[in-house]
Amino acid sequence: MAEQQEHPKREPSPYTKLASEGPYGPGIGSALITMVEPHPGHELSYHRWYEDDHYISGAMSMPWMFAGRRWVATRPLQLLRYPADSAVASPVTAGAYITVYWINEGRYRDHLDWTVAINRRLLPDGRVFQERTHVFTSFQNYLGVVYRDGDSGPRDIHALNYPYAGLVVEVFDAAADQDPAALAAWLREKHLPGKLEGSPVAMATVFEPMPLPGTTPTYVKPVEGVGKRITVLYFTEADPAEDWDRFAGDGAAVEASGLGRLEFAGPFIPTVPGTDEYVDQLR
Repeated sequence: MAEQQEHPKREPSPYTKLASEGPYGPGIGSALITMVEPHPGHELSYHRWYEDDHYISGAMSMPWMFAGRRWVATRPLQLLRYPADSAVASPVTAGAYITVYWINEGRYRDHLDWTVAINRRLLPDGRVFQERTHVFTSFQNYLGVVYRDGDSGPRDIHALNYPYAGLVVEVFDAAADQDPAALAAWLREKHLPGKLEGSPVAMATVFEPMPLPGTTPTYVKPVEGVGKRITVLYFTEADPAEDWDRFAGDGAAVEASGLGRLEFAGPFIPTVPGTDEYVDQLR
């Protein structure tokens, strides 16, 4: 009888330890929101790099990032944006693409450690596309959601997977004498519920930007407005351009509240993965 060979003992994989500890629930704890402007003449190469490489290797393959979706603003959508003197985008039409990612609750720091390390690797490996400008990029702490239909319909965790027809991004800055928490409370409790009622807007998610880590690559613009800024993402069941009047008065509404100022309002539609649709409609 042949002797049974003994297999060398395999050391436990570090992934086993990582998976067996810490939170792993499905809730949103934070988001990465990144609005980027490809440089003129590089629109197609930027789009293909982001979709074919960076969306996966620089985001979705990382631990604790459980959903993502890309959106685009064609030139007609860019021209709906306001205010003209935006503190977020200069000119206000800058930032043709925006990508949103959800990060598991309780895992922001773990995800950040990974993403900082991978970006240190991507850059020297020639895997970072340089012909682009970060207009509004930050990790953002999740403050909650307002639903149009209460307990019916997709939840916030589904928002980047459900085939919503549009995304509207609004960025508010609290007034100098106001706490941003008061602005966020006004949005969630007073402004958003009435705005969503009977509308094509299924939900509105509310965030506050967090500072980027000190090890962030220099090609990423530092986060401005930390400690005073609130971001609202509206997920719409129709092209937001068809219902833009619903958003056109938000600047006046927040100023009337005395709590702050609207610094950016802009509509987007989803990209079509695996295609170059809309790339020729940015200028």
